[in-house]
Amino acid sequence: MMMEKIVKDVGDIQSRLVDHRPVIQGEIRYFLREFEEKRAFRECRLLDKLNKMISDTNAHHLPQCSESMHDKLCDALTRLEAANHMTQRIQQRELAAEKSTHLQVSLERRRQDWDDFMKDQSHLKQEVDEEHARAVARLSAQYDEMKKDLVKNSSM
Repeated sequence: MMMEKIVKDVGDIQSRLVDHRPVIQGEIRYFLREFEEKRAFRECRLLDKLNKMISDTNAHHLPQCSESMHDKLCDALTRLEAANHMTQRIQQRELAAEKSTHLQVSLERRRQDWDDFMKDQSHLKQEVDEEHARAVARLSAQYDEMKKDLVKNSSM
């Protein structure tokens, strides 16, 4: 008999600790009652108010906003086209100036190259002239030597 009471008590304790169905069912009933009874009218009024506000917006404000947006977008488009045209003209001017500057730089570089070339040619000419002068001097000395030998040999 004692054992039966202990088993019964342990079963009750286990059902209270592990079996949460009665508690969850109570919470579900409370939630449904709270939502359906108390909030139902508030939610309906709120939804009706939102529906009316959206209808008013669609009927009155949307056409005004659409027309205003169309006007502003057309104005912005014309301004953007004008700005685009101006930037293209500026870009063309810059390209022309850059070409002109590029031509000036190229011309200046060619002049510098020509001056360097002429200096090199002058230097090479001077070297050739000096070498020629040395060769003439050497040949003159050789012919003078040969004349002396010829004069010695002919006087003998």
